[in-house]
Amino acid sequence: MPSSAIHSAEDARRLARRRLPWMVFDYIDGAAGTEVGATRNRAALDAMTLQPRILRDVSERSLASSVFGSQTKVPFGIAPMGMCNLSAPGADLMMARLAARQSVPLGVSTVASTPMEDVIEEAEGNAWFQLYFSGDGTGTFQLVDRARAAGYDTLVLTVDVPEVGRRPRELRHGFRMPFRMGPRQVLDFALHPQWSIATLLQGKPQMANFLMDGYEFDRTESRAKADWDTLARLRDRWPGNLVVKGVLNVDDAIAVKNAGVDAIQVSSHGSRQLESAPEPFLMLPKIRAALGDSFPLFYDSGLRSGEDVIKALICGADFVFFGRIMQFAIAAEGEAGLGQLWSVLCEEIDVAMAQLGVTQIDQLRAAHA
Repeated sequence: MPSSAIHSAEDARRLARRRLPWMVFDYIDGAAGTEVGATRNRAALDAMTLQPRILRDVSERSLASSVFGSQTKVPFGIAPMGMCNLSAPGADLMMARLAARQSVPLGVSTVASTPMEDVIEEAEGNAWFQLYFSGDGTGTFQLVDRARAAGYDTLVLTVDVPEVGRRPRELRHGFRMPFRMGPRQVLDFALHPQWSIATLLQGKPQMANFLMDGYEFDRTESRAKADWDTLARLRDRWPGNLVVKGVLNVDDAIAVKNAGVDAIQVSSHGSRQLESAPEPFLMLPKIRAALGDSFPLFYDSGLRSGEDVIKALICGADFVFFGRIMQFAIAAEGEAGLGQLWSVLCEEIDVAMAQLGVTQIDQLRAAHA
């Protein structure tokens, strides 16, 4: 077997850009507006430095962590992402198998292209269901009940998309859900035959969780009716762990905590919704300070390396999640590429821990104080 060409997340992105149709790559990679928000958050991550320490015995190191009382092999999981099978047929299940091997949570999007039941089974229970509230909520609560019946213990309510953000890269390609073909898309696919043939053989990706009686998905349907009463109803209805994702305001974080949720996820939705939103990485320590040390706090948005993971953990996250780079790795080299990128991220964390003079994940914050 030839050696992998993936030695960093940027390698995976570069290969994915070459192999995916333009409209698919830009759907995965794009951000809101002129994408300045994504650039600012990346700059904030890059600006933070890590202090090396010397002459400490770091010969035995562990990346093990935990989330909601369950042990994980690493301190990061996979964020929920819509329509992952656009990156390659079977992408959802590739990530599910990885989550099972690593004992980490895989976020299963409301708009996943594989039914939630199939994903949690392949993930051996290591899956969280991500929920959008839309329309009048009828379909939303149907999905909640379905997730409970499928065996999900953790529900992630995403609250930062009252309306879908404008992403010009998608709009220029005519990207729409449900997926429709036109002359521009035909040309795009013809110029990327490897992806097109593989996708054609497996069938057009669909919004799999909406293939149920009495529900028809409309991507343009407003999500703006969700309010604090919605959260209270959801808390009453859901007996398991409830996470609220997409929080960037300290007062909102305090109110969410007081509403009885089990964790908050600081996130800008990968800068895909509001270009001028504050950098989530800079909001992370502020929200941690407001919530106190013991309240579970997660983070996603803009992470690209193992050192990024360490920075987020130092700044207050208990656990973090990678998003689109997982899809890039799959698009680049399939399931082998996904495994390779995961190994790269683990090695980056491991090497950085040695440089910082720590041997356990839970030592990072104190070592950097």
